[in-house]
Amino acid sequence: MMAPETVVTVDHNKPASSPPPQQGGGALDWIKINIDYFKTPPGLLKIIQLVLGILCMALGSPWYSTWFVFVAVTSFITTLMWSFVYFLSIKEALKLPINWVLSELISNALQCFMYLLAFIVMFIATATYYGSYHASNVAAAVFGIFNTVAYGASSLLLFKEHKSSQTAQAS
Repeated sequence: MMAPETVVTVDHNKPASSPPPQQGGGALDWIKINIDYFKTPPGLLKIIQLVLGILCMALGSPWYSTWFVFVAVTSFITTLMWSFVYFLSIKEALKLPINWVLSELISNALQCFMYLLAFIVMFIATATYYGSYHASNVAAAVFGIFNTVAYGASSLLLFKEHKSSQTAQAS
């Protein structure tokens, strides 16, 4: 009985073939890191808001100024989430019918208003209290003013962007 033969022909003129493309891609292919956003005025304002938020959370004593700390923490978390939306380019990856600019405008305007109330309440509360946390609570209220201005400036930029996008859609 004879053994079967196998013949292999090699063509040296053809380039080596590349592996076939993968089907479906990886689970995280939609992530596109966008550091350039944080070099723009809205991105810089987000960084300022996060830094001021950390200072407000650290300086506001939770047992004395619950409302202020609540505002600082919720604003910090919300701003952190919006930062990730821009950092990971989630707006571009998700094809959802969401008006992102209007959503962020409402969020920032609400945070600005909440910080306005919070620093006023903090100043009123510290005017009658001279305990061991008095100085840090006054400092927290001052940083609350700065964060109110930062959220107000961010709201103004978003309002202008929203108006310009509506004008562009109308024409």
